[in-house]
Amino acid sequence: MEYLEPVLGVANCLGTPVCKYLQYHRKLNDYVRKFKRIRDDLNSKMEDIKLQLKAELLRPLGKIPKKEVENWLEDVKKMISEAQVVENKVSNERYLCRACNGKLVDEWTREMKERLDNAPDASEGLAMDGPSGELPLPISEIVGQESVRKEIWACLMQEEVSKTGVWGMGSVGKTIIMKHIHNDLLKEQRFEKVIWVTISKEFNVMKVQDNIASALESKEYLDKEEDKLRRAAILSEMLKNAGKYVLILDDVWDEVSLEEIGIPEPSASNGCKLVLTTRSEHVCKYMGCTVIKVNPLSEQQALTLFLSKVGPNIVQNQTLMPILRLVVEECAGLPLTIVVVAGTFKGEEDPFIWKNTLRELKERIEKVEGVEAKVIERLKFSFDHLKDEKVKYCFLYCALFPEDYEIKKDKLIECWIEEGFIDDMGTRQEMKDKGHVISKKLEHNCLLENVTTRFRKCVKMHDAVRDMALSITGMNPRYMIQAGLQLEELPKEEQWSSDIVKVSLMRNSISEISIDVLPTKCQLLTTLLLQHNPIKKIPNSFFTNMPCLSVLNLSFTKIESLPNSISELKNLTTLLLRNCYELRDLPCLSMLQELKKLDLFGTKIEEVPEGMDMLIKLRYINLHVSTLKEIPAGLLPKLVHLQHLSFDVKNEKISLKAEEMEPLKKLECFTGRFEDISEFNKFISSMQQSKKSLIKYELQVGSYYGDVERDKVLTIGGVHNWEDELIMHPIEIQELNIIMCDYLRSLVDDNSSFTNAIDLRVCRIWRCEGIKCVVSLSSFASSSAHPFQTLEVLDLYELPKLSALIMKDEGIGSATTSTLAPSATFSHLKEITISKCSIMKTLLPHWLLPDLQNLEEISVNHCDEIVEILGAPTSEVEEKGSDALIKFHLPKLRELSFWELPNLKSICSKSGVMVCDSLQLIQVVGDCDKLKRIPPFVPLVGNGQPFSYAPPSLTIFSSTEWWESLEWDDHSNFKNVLQPLWKLLRY
Repeated sequence: MEYLEPVLGVANCLGTPVCKYLQYHRKLNDYVRKFKRIRDDLNSKMEDIKLQLKAELLRPLGKIPKKEVENWLEDVKKMISEAQVVENKVSNERYLCRACNGKLVDEWTREMKERLDNAPDASEGLAMDGPSGELPLPISEIVGQESVRKEIWACLMQEEVSKTGVWGMGSVGKTIIMKHIHNDLLKEQRFEKVIWVTISKEFNVMKVQDNIASALESKEYLDKEEDKLRRAAILSEMLKNAGKYVLILDDVWDEVSLEEIGIPEPSASNGCKLVLTTRSEHVCKYMGCTVIKVNPLSEQQALTLFLSKVGPNIVQNQTLMPILRLVVEECAGLPLTIVVVAGTFKGEEDPFIWKNTLRELKERIEKVEGVEAKVIERLKFSFDHLKDEKVKYCFLYCALFPEDYEIKKDKLIECWIEEGFIDDMGTRQEMKDKGHVISKKLEHNCLLENVTTRFRKCVKMHDAVRDMALSITGMNPRYMIQAGLQLEELPKEEQWSSDIVKVSLMRNSISEISIDVLPTKCQLLTTLLLQHNPIKKIPNSFFTNMPCLSVLNLSFTKIESLPNSISELKNLTTLLLRNCYELRDLPCLSMLQELKKLDLFGTKIEEVPEGMDMLIKLRYINLHVSTLKEIPAGLLPKLVHLQHLSFDVKNEKISLKAEEMEPLKKLECFTGRFEDISEFNKFISSMQQSKKSLIKYELQVGSYYGDVERDKVLTIGGVHNWEDELIMHPIEIQELNIIMCDYLRSLVDDNSSFTNAIDLRVCRIWRCEGIKCVVSLSSFASSSAHPFQTLEVLDLYELPKLSALIMKDEGIGSATTSTLAPSATFSHLKEITISKCSIMKTLLPHWLLPDLQNLEEISVNHCDEIVEILGAPTSEVEEKGSDALIKFHLPKLRELSFWELPNLKSICSKSGVMVCDSLQLIQVVGDCDKLKRIPPFVPLVGNGQPFSYAPPSLTIFSSTEWWESLEWDDHSNFKNVLQPLWKLLRY
C-alpha cells in the first residue's frame, strides 16, 4: 500500500503530453512558488473583504453582506484549507511523484487564480442595505389628508383592530399616505418589523413571498424551494418568529388569500397588523378589514395643492385665480392629476392658455365614461401637452418596464439613445446630458417619480400614469408589453399583430422558445426586449420575419449561441448580450452594417466575433470578457467612430498597444489594460497631442487590479520596470491605485508626475514592500507645489517599510517642523485607512494636523508597532510643562476605528484634549490592550472644561474587557459622562 499511491499518481500522469510531463518534473519548484503566491494572494483578498465587511457592519446604518459575497468567502475558506493539504502532500514528495505533484499544484493554482479573478468587486458593493422594510421610504408632502392618516394610525394602535383596509379611487393618494405611516412606524419603534410589499395588478404569489422573505433577511430559505405550499409553510414560520410586525400590502386589486401566501392571520394575541391599500371596497370587506375610505381633496385643499406646484409667480397673479379654480375643479380632487396638470403648465401666466386648458380638459372628460377612464384622460391631457414628440417617446418607453419597477436613470438614458429618441450629437456625453434634461422634464411634469436614494438614482411610473401610457401604446403604432408577469412561454402567435413596433417580455420565466409559437407577422417590429429570462435556445428561424428590428436585448439569458438568422437583421443598431454567462459562440456579424452598440459583457466568448472589422458604424463596444484570448491586430483602428470601449482589466491575455488606440479620436469612455509603463505613456502622449481627454476611464498598467470608485481611474499593479520612467498620467485623474510595485520608495518625489494631479480624490497604495513614505519633502521644501491638495481618501495597506506619511529624503534629516510640510498637503483629506503597516509608530505628526481640518474618518488596523495616532509637539510640551493642555483640533472628525493594535498607547498625548464636536463613533476591536485612555474633549465653541464633556452624538463600541480596563483621572467625572455612550461591540 505504501508504494501504491505513487504508482497510481504516475498512471494518472500518463495522459499528460510528454513535454508537459517533463516540465512538471523539472520545474516543480517554480510551480510550488506560484502556488504559494496565488494562495497567499487569495488569502489576503479574503481577509481584505472580511475587513471591509466588518467596517460596513459596524457603521450606524449597518449593512448585510451580499449572498454572493458570503458564498465566495465560504468557498475560499474551504479552498485555502484544502490547499494546505496539497502543500503538505507536495512537501513530503517522493521523487517518483515529482511530475504528478507538479501537475497537482498547477491545477490547484489555476483553480485558486480563477477564484481570485472572480472575487467580489468592491466598486459594486460587498454589502447591501438592510431590508427595505426597515428603511424609510422616499416621500412627498401630503396635503389635506391628515384626518385619514390619523384614522389609519388609530387603527394600528388599537389592540382589537388587526386588519385595516384603505380604499379609494386610483391616484387619490392611498400609497403616499401609507408611505408616511410606514416611516412614522419606524420612528415610533412600537413594532419589531415594518414590512412594505407592493402587490400590483398582476398578482404573483411567489413574488410576494420573495418580497416578504427579503424584508425578513431570509430569502435564501425560499430560494431553495419551488413548491408554493412548502414555501407558504416556510414563510409562515419566518413571520411567526419575527415578533410583532406591521405588514403593508400596497395596491391590492383582487382578493388575496393570506394562507396561500403564508401570512399568519393577524390577531390581538400575536400583536401583528395587516394594512392593505386597494381601489375596491369589496376587497377590504372580503379580507375582513376595518374599512377606511380615502376621499378626493376638498375644493380648498385641491387649490392649495395646485398652487404649491404651479409656481410662485402664478400664486401672486390674482387675475388668474378665477380660471385656476375652474381648472382645479376639473381635476376632481385627485392629488396625482392636480400635480401633473400643475407641472405641465408650471409658470405659465398667459390667461388665454389657461382658458384653453380648461376647455380641453372639459371636452376630454365629457367624452369618456367611467371613473378610471376619466382619470386616464386627465393624465393623457398632460402627456399631449409635451411639446417635443421625442420626449413623448421617451416617456412611453418607460411603460416597457414592469409595473412599479425602479428604473436606473443612466440605464434609461442609454435605452433612449439606443432607440434614437435622442438626436445624434457631437459626443455621447452630450447625448447623455440631453437625456438627463428629458428625465428632469418628465419628473417636473410629474409623469415620472424620482426615487433617488443615497445609493442609486432611479425613476418610476405611478401605476395610474403607467395605465395612461399603456392606453396610448395600445393604439397604432402598437406596443406589446407583458413584462414581469412570470410568463413561461412566448405570447401566442395571434398576439403578434402586424402593427406591433415594440415588444417587451423582460423579466419573465421564459426558458424555451417553441417553434410552434414563432411570430410570423412582425414586419414593423423595431424593438424586442427579452432580457432577464432563462432562455437557453432560440430557433434559427426566429428572426426571419423581423426585417426592421433595430434593438435586440437578450441580456441575462442562458443562451449558449445565437441563431444564424441574426446575421440577416440588416437594420439592427443595438445588440445587447450582457451577462449571458453561457454564451460561447456568435455567428458572423459582417452583415450588421448599421450596428452601433454591441455589449458582450460577462459572456464566455473566447474570440472576437467574426466580421466585427466590417462594423464601421460601431459607437459602443463592451468586451469586458474574462475568457477572451486576444484582440486581432488591426481591428481597433478600423472602428474610428468608437465612443465607448471596454475590456476586462483582470484579463491578463488582453493588453493593448498605443498604436492600435491612436486612431480612436472620438473615444470618450475607455476601460483597458497596458502591459507596461512605456506603452501606457505612448497612449497618454497620443491623447494629449490630439487634445482629446477621456470623460470616463479605467486604465490599468500591469497585472494587479484594485477597487474602482471614481470616473477617472489609473491602477499600476505589479510593475517593476518603472524606476527610470516618468508616468504620463492624465492630469484630471481622480483615483490612483498602486499595487505590488516593490521598488517604489515614495509616491511623490523629485521623479514623480503625480504632483500635478490636480483632481486626485482617492489614492490607494497596497502591498508595496519598498515604500517608506507617501510624500518625500526634498522637492517641496522650497517650492509652491501642493501634492495631494484635492485628495479625499487615502488607503495604505500592507506596506512593511512605511514609517511616515511625509518625510524628507534620506540623508537630509527627518521632518520635525511644520515649515517642511508643503502648504495645503492633504488639506481636503476626509478618510485615512492604514492597515498592516508594521513599523509605523505615529500616524499623524503634529505639524500635519493644521492641514487636516476636513478629516472625517481615521481607521487603523493590524499595525503592530503603532504607538500613537496624533503626535504631540515635543517643543510645546517642554515649553508649557507636562501638565499643560494641548488641543488637537479636528472639527469634522466623525469616526475613529482601531483594530488589532497591540502597542497603541494613546490616541493623543497624555496632556492632550480633542476638539471635535462632530465625533460620532469610537470603536476598538481586538487586541488594543495598551490603550488605557480616551482623551478628554472640549467643545468647539467656548472654554468648556475637559473631563466633563463629550461630543453630542458620540457612541463608543468595544469589548467589555477593554472598557473595564480603562484608567480614569480620579479628579474628573469623565467616566460618568462616557459610560452612557458605551455599547458592547458584537462581531
